[in-house]
Amino acid sequence: MKIAVVGATGLVGQKMLQILEERNFPVSELIPVASESSLGKTVRFRGKEYTVVSATEAIERKPAIALFSAGGSTSLEWAPKFAEAGITVIDNSSAWRMDPTKKLVVPEVNGHVLSAEDKIIANPNCSTIQLVLVLKPLHEALHIRRVVVSTYQSVTGTGKKAVDQLQNERKGVAGAMAYPYPIDLNLIPQIDIFMDNGYTKEEMKMTNETRKIMGDDSIKLTATCVRVPVMGGHSESVNIEFENSFDLQQIRSLLEKAPGVKVIDDPAHLQYPMPLLHASDSDDTFVGRIRYDETRENTLNCWIVSDNLRKGAATNAVQIAEYITSKGFVK
Repeated sequence: MKIAVVGATGLVGQKMLQILEERNFPVSELIPVASESSLGKTVRFRGKEYTVVSATEAIERKPAIALFSAGGSTSLEWAPKFAEAGITVIDNSSAWRMDPTKKLVVPEVNGHVLSAEDKIIANPNCSTIQLVLVLKPLHEALHIRRVVVSTYQSVTGTGKKAVDQLQNERKGVAGAMAYPYPIDLNLIPQIDIFMDNGYTKEEMKMTNETRKIMGDDSIKLTATCVRVPVMGGHSESVNIEFENSFDLQQIRSLLEKAPGVKVIDDPAHLQYPMPLLHASDSDDTFVGRIRYDETRENTLNCWIVSDNLRKGAATNAVQIAEYITSKGFVK
């Protein structure tokens, strides 16, 4: 199966190549695509070098699937052109997520909504993916009324320039700034631009995407998203109010059975999920610090951690590709 990776030289694009290789996806021919400045460069996949080509050339070579991670403007311009050529696009940008004609998919949560007719499939926001993996089994059993989430998001979510800024600051070296402020020894309570309602675009993504993926507009969700000087994954402090009563063992049992979720929750032995020690380079989403909110009835507190470049981006996209392949939607 011919596979194109659009944005193959970026952080997520490189991670997509790694995940395709790790999961032994049946790639007969890799077609790496990037911007004009990267044409002619090479990327390595399964021990071979592949030359980066233009989007036009990639379409001419007719891959079955194109994994996009090249930004919203690129996706808006090129995803329809790939789709018109019969190529199934799995897009990691925000361009198509809230388009009512496009599916927004986390395979473990709502893969069943996909069909052979879906030629542009949206990959959700990284912080949303790890959240809905935990919310889905709890919602099915107890019905969620309201979610309050505060995120602690890795600089890797911004890209290489942000990683370089953090590393330069730690070395005391001047360099290009991805953020308007220092990030080392600091927190920045802004991810993406501010909207008219005072929330950032990232915060509204979490609200709107969660409802779409869960298929339930009645879920009330409010978020505060914060950039932290961390590499290895995103973390979330989550408060969940249910319609129904519950006990903690029921919650743990539901989460232990949930696909893609691992419970690390043993306060007596100081066991709880951390981005560096658990999430980094893992495809699982980890949950711990599971406890009652003692100020409200039927309400739970928990802590969710996941590698934002893997399950939050590249792995989820590859899992979508695996799903549509297994169903015979692409061949």
